[in-house]
Order: sequence, then C-alpha cells, then structure tokens
Amino acid sequence: MSSSSGPLTEELQCSICLDVFTDPVSTPCGHNFCKTCLNKCWDNSQTCSCPYCKETFKQRPDLKINTTLREIVDHYKQKRPEEKPEVLCDFCEERKLKALKSCLVCQSSYCETHLQPHLRVAGLKKHKLMDPVRNLEDYICQKHERPLELFCRDDQTSVCLMCTAKDHKNHNTVPLEEESKEKKTQLMNAQKDVQQMIQDRIQKIQDIRHSAEARKRFYTEVLEMMEEQQKAAEKQEQELIKDLEQEITELKMRNTELEQLSHTEDHLLQISSSLCSLKNTRNWPEISVKTHENLKTLRRALTQQQENLHEKLTQTELKWMRQYAVDVTLDPDTAHPILILSKDGKQVRCGDIWQKLPDNRKRYDNYTNVLGTEGFSRKFYFEVQVKEKTRWELGVARGSVTRKGKITLNPSNGYWTVWLKNGYEYAALSDPPVSLFVKVKPQRIGVFVDYEEGLVSFYDVESSSHIYSYTGQSFTDKLYPYFSPDLNTEGKNSSPLIITPVSK
Repeated sequence: MSSSSGPLTEELQCSICLDVFTDPVSTPCGHNFCKTCLNKCWDNSQTCSCPYCKETFKQRPDLKINTTLREIVDHYKQKRPEEKPEVLCDFCEERKLKALKSCLVCQSSYCETHLQPHLRVAGLKKHKLMDPVRNLEDYICQKHERPLELFCRDDQTSVCLMCTAKDHKNHNTVPLEEESKEKKTQLMNAQKDVQQMIQDRIQKIQDIRHSAEARKRFYTEVLEMMEEQQKAAEKQEQELIKDLEQEITELKMRNTELEQLSHTEDHLLQISSSLCSLKNTRNWPEISVKTHENLKTLRRALTQQQENLHEKLTQTELKWMRQYAVDVTLDPDTAHPILILSKDGKQVRCGDIWQKLPDNRKRYDNYTNVLGTEGFSRKFYFEVQVKEKTRWELGVARGSVTRKGKITLNPSNGYWTVWLKNGYEYAALSDPPVSLFVKVKPQRIGVFVDYEEGLVSFYDVESSSHIYSYTGQSFTDKLYPYFSPDLNTEGKNSSPLIITPVSK
C-alpha cells in the first residue's frame, strides 16, 4: 500500500488493493478499480458484482481502460516518482536492469542493451515501441491480438487497426499518442484553472483580511477622536457648572441681604443707599453676562468640535477608501462622437464638431457620455478633477446599460451619478433627483463603490466632505466608471474632466 495520503491520493486509489490505480477500468455502475484487481475479484466469484456498491451484472462486462483516469494517474505518479514502480528488462538474466522501452508486438520490455536489435534490424524496427509499462497485455486488443494503436473518440476507448475496419468503422479515430497528448494538454489546462481558482481565493482572503484590518483601524481612530472630543466637552461642561453653582451661591447671598432689608424700619433713603451699595459691591450684572458668554462659548466649541470630528471622520474614510484605488482609462469605443479624449485616456472634453467614428453597439449616440475601459464587481475608488467646469456628470454605470437614443440617468436604468448644472446646482440623479447642498464648490470628486454592500458614495476630496451616497443598491453586473463633460456652450464649459492619480 502506498504511504502517500491526502484527498487527491484517495481519489486515485483502488478500493480493492488500496493503492494508486494501475490501468484503471470503470464498471457500468461508474466505480473505478485496477483492471487486474477487478479481474481477480471476478475470477474468484460465481457472480460479477461491483466490489464497492455490490451491484450485480447479468453478464461479465467487457472492461476498457479509462484512459482519462489513467492519464491523471500517470501525471500524478510523475509528480511523485518515488511511488512509480520500475519496469525491469525481461531479458536480463542475473541482475535485471531498468527497462528503457516496451514492445507491443513482442509484448516484452527491454533495457538499453537488449533494445538494440529493435533499433537495428529492419523487421524489428517496424514494431510498436512505447515507454516501459507493466501489464503489456492490457495494451493489446483482446479480440484481434493486435496493438491498441488508435483511440476512438466516439466510444472513448483504445482500439487496434482491425477494430477500425469493423466495430469502429466510420468512427472518429486518432493515433493513441495524439489523444494522449491532447488529454495531457487538457489535464494541464485543468490544473492551471484549478491553481488559478486557488490563487483567486487566496487573494480574496487577503483582500478580506486587509479590508477588515483597515476597517478596524478606521473605527479605532474614530473612537479615539470621539473619546478626546467627549473628554474636552465634559471638561467645559464641568467648568460651566462650577461657574453656575458659584453664581447661585452669590445670588442666594443677595437674596438673604434683600430679605433682611425688607424687614428694616430705616427710612427709604437708607434702603435705597443699601441697594445701591449692594449692586456696586457684588457686580450683579457682570455675573449674568459672564454666564451668558460661557454658554455661547460652549455652544461654539461644541459646534466646532462636531465639525472637526465630521471632517476627521471623512478624512479617515477617504484614507481607507483610497486603498481600493483603480487605474481608470476612458474607453474610446463608448465615447460620443463629439467628445475629444486625450491620448493617455485620462481626459475628456466636448469638441465643436462630430467626428466620423464607427457606430458600434457600445458607443453613446445621443448624449455626451463615455465609460471607463474596465468594469469592476468589487470595492473600487477613483478621483476626477472638475475644476473650472460649469456642467458635468460623474458616477458609475452598469455594463449592460442602454447607450442609444434617449437615456434617463437613475439607478433603475443602471446609472448611479451626481451632476452640476448652471455652475452652482448640484443633484444626485436618483428617482426622483435629490438637490445637494455643498459649502464650497468641489474641485476634485472622489467616487467610491462597495459592490457587495450596494454602496456608491461621492466626496469632495479637497475639503474632505461627503457629498452623497446611494445605499442599499443591488448590483448584478460589472460597474464601469461613468463620465460626461457635458456640452461646451460658447466656450463656457470647455475645461476637461481629468482622471487624477490617487494618493494613498
């Protein structure tokens, strides 16, 4: 029994000998065994049944070697040469040497010395030589006793020349070496596909872990900032409470003095004099003013703290999002004919005349739109300079969106965008559109997409402020960066949209 273990070895093990398959054959019920093991099992039994599932067959099946499984086994053995049994020369008398070739006609294996007649003698040169194998009888047609030199692709079995003239006449047959080569190629391609799938999943795990770490750092920074702001606010609140309590003490003292004056029998002049003296010595009005100023100061401080916290949160968000920055290039095949793209595919502006371009199915024909070359179905982020423009549209679009004729920009039609019109009117083109308020006119817009979370967010990069977010969306297609520099009306909107590098 082989000492190897693991899922692959178990799949390639015969359940009778518990070793890696040798010339595997398949039963009608679909289970695989070594050909020799299964024949011995049936030779010693009155009935023919599957040793694995015990299904009984009325007639003893004509066993054919499962060539595909054999190729996999051979490839596996090549990867683990210590498990590959040596084939020895049949003609060495004392110390048998390792066989170099096996002859299907002679049904013998030869070392380098004993192989020489097959390389020199004219009659022997015509014999079919192959890499050394055990059980040479399995490579001979049991019906015609001739070498199995061909492979029938219709029946997926090895055949001899006589088989092609009778049972496999008009079938698609090819030399066994050709089929073996193709099967090896298929096997190698399958391995590459599996290896790529493994790498993709390893990369996905790394992305998830990296994202989790970044998110953890983000929330840690947020909590630290919130804790600092909370402590500062609590300190100011305690100071204000202390001032107010002091004022209450002062006011109680005044009240006591006033109470005493109310019971005096002195003349009115004396009472007036005492009140005047009381006011002058206690500075009553100043305390109220101080309290009022403290309250205003606290309100201003809290407001400023909230604004600072919001800005810091947005800066932290942007820092986290920038790790998902992608290299966006404009796709000229999607651009409306009036648009002019830079040679590097990073800028787009509206021209004055329509260019003569092929009207392919990808190209917009009615609106000044263009998409990015690459679509994404994961987190991604990019930034666009909108400086000196009075009109523009930015966002992402589904790859399957309509690009001909009239288009309404909204999520139902596969567009998640914001726009600027008339130099100062900002809106998110949801359904219905939502007017947006921005304190400062953005010069550079950041666009972030979390595909799995159904999120599309827009940011003013320079002021670190959030503009708008589409949330709870459902994406089923790749999303492409979307751009529209809009019309250039008498040179008032001639500046280009520029895809800018992202500083991480």
